[in-house]
Amino acid sequence: MFEKNLQIGFLLDFYGDILSERKRTVMDMYYNEDLSLAEIAAEIGISRQGVRDLIKKSEEELKFYEEKLGLAEKLRKTETHAKSLLSLADKLSLPEEFTTELKELTEIISE
Repeated sequence: MFEKNLQIGFLLDFYGDILSERKRTVMDMYYNEDLSLAEIAAEIGISRQGVRDLIKKSEEELKFYEEKLGLAEKLRKTETHAKSLLSLADKLSLPEEFTTELKELTEIISE
């Protein structure tokens, strides 16, 4: 069975603009619009197997970018650390201006 991988969805959000327009369109239809392989095939005029192959190649390309660059994982870690800092600031009852600044930075990182 061909199942959707949430990690690929995250990588698509992160590196999707690097993909060719055709790959990006198919991946968007599959992961974001939740269209079936048959629906995508009908929409772009290729076979269902052609859509599946295009998705698999695109997934491999996204994984390659992440393996080489690691930017998505770095962002994920940064978000986690920022949230931890915010939580710690709340526990320590730090001055309001410090926690406000931390909240703003955490929101910027999470966008």
